[in-house]
Amino acid sequence: MSIFINASSRVLVQGMTGKEGRKHTQRMIMSGTRIVGGVTPGKAGTSVLFEEDPVPVFGAMADAVAATNADVSVVFVPPAHAKAAVLDAVRSGVGLVVVITEGIPVHDSVEFLAAARDAGVRVIGPNCPGLISPGKSNVGIIPAHISGPGRIGLVSKSGTLTYQMKSELKDHGISTAIGIGGEPNVGTSHIDA
Repeated sequence: MSIFINASSRVLVQGMTGKEGRKHTQRMIMSGTRIVGGVTPGKAGTSVLFEEDPVPVFGAMADAVAATNADVSVVFVPPAHAKAAVLDAVRSGVGLVVVITEGIPVHDSVEFLAAARDAGVRVIGPNCPGLISPGKSNVGIIPAHISGPGRIGLVSKSGTLTYQMKSELKDHGISTAIGIGGEPNVGTSHIDA
């Protein structure tokens, strides 16, 4: 079972060169996610080595999408840079933006969520753990080892409760999970998911 992402999803990591972005990119790769590149302004033309495979870094989302055909972006940037990163993703043509960053000023999230809505881009988050379709793709910070196959999906606002329920019900058919985010304004509601 999968929603929004699958084994064919081509994922860009905004902020991949930072400590958290690098750590979680490694975890996503280990769980089978197709990471096709990273985006960090000022670092175009570099790459980051993961498991002996270099992942290219681009300076802007439009360049990254043109080179990789990516359709998903996950955002691991500090709150002060989140609005610019999400707007860059929305303008690039990807269909899904997953915003892990928490503590984004409300007026910033209102602006980028409105731009995404106008462009027809789905946003998950901000302040979310992301989403996982076990064995297919894991976009965000949900641990892969607490996930298994099944026909039942889980939607939650709380990352910690998502992890607890996934862990407890792993062998009872709970598979795909999506954490929609805990901020006052989120891009995808329980009903949307």
